[in-house]
Amino acid sequence: MLKAGVLGAGHLGKIHLRLLKQSDKYELVGFYDADTANGKKVEAEFGYKFFDSIDDLINAVDMVDIVTPTLSHHDCALKAIAKGKHIFIEKPITNTVEEAEEIRSILAANHVKGQVGHVERFNPAFIAVKNDIHSPMFIETHRLAEFNPRGTDVPVVLDLMIHDIDIILSVVKSKVKHISASGVAVISDTPDIANARIEFENGCVANLTASRISLKNMRKTRFFQKDAYISVDFLEKKCEVVKMKDAPEQPGDFDMVLQNAEGVKKQIYFDNPSIPSNNAILDELESFADAINNNTKPVVTLHDGTEALRVATQIINCFNTKV
Repeated sequence: MLKAGVLGAGHLGKIHLRLLKQSDKYELVGFYDADTANGKKVEAEFGYKFFDSIDDLINAVDMVDIVTPTLSHHDCALKAIAKGKHIFIEKPITNTVEEAEEIRSILAANHVKGQVGHVERFNPAFIAVKNDIHSPMFIETHRLAEFNPRGTDVPVVLDLMIHDIDIILSVVKSKVKHISASGVAVISDTPDIANARIEFENGCVANLTASRISLKNMRKTRFFQKDAYISVDFLEKKCEVVKMKDAPEQPGDFDMVLQNAEGVKKQIYFDNPSIPSNNAILDELESFADAINNNTKPVVTLHDGTEALRVATQIINCFNTKV
């Protein structure tokens, strides 16, 4: 079992602590939190060992799970890598692309592994259909959330939209050609509502909308590709695959057939993949243990996290250049 330690015992950090404790692939050694009072409170309430020194915790483990505020990701990662520890780092990977690039470079030089916590990659609805997604040409995402003061210290792009950016980059096998975006700060100092359009060199276009002041929660993505429409509801963990194929010469009474102006007939059929229940955060943490133990590539690499941050930063820069 890999010895694991958590940096940060806030809302998400406590979830990671609980899951690492119950995992068969890790031995939870303990955690560090810069807020000593909070650290001692979490230790008293849950029984996890609190380290009052970040260096002592890093020295005691094989893998460091970084769940601190984004501004400290870079420093925490460098401390862990310098001591030869594997790092799991929550999204966004760092505060700037330059910091992310530095972590990637040092990680490679020290021959340790890193994974970024883009948890939607492990959403069972996405897993159920990702092998059906081939060269999508239009993608539309809506990620809406009711207001929550937690997370409003960063733009909604880094808080919410970055999940969808990572998913899109994972399925579109092409370089980004152009980005345009607009955002509005309603209740925070940074945009609470944002819309972005990402154009890829292969012609694919993605339209992303994110809001953290919505009246309802929504996390839906739709993929449009040749002969197929795929819908993923990340919140409800549901998916739908609608495909078209050449219609049979003698369609059945219940077959759905469309005919275009040229007389070509296509049959519409539905594929509803089975969606097993899972805990996506536990799965991502345990997938990282597998990558370490088997010396394989992590599911969400530091490169993936860096590219998602790069696109997110470009979107935010579009806001800043508008008068």
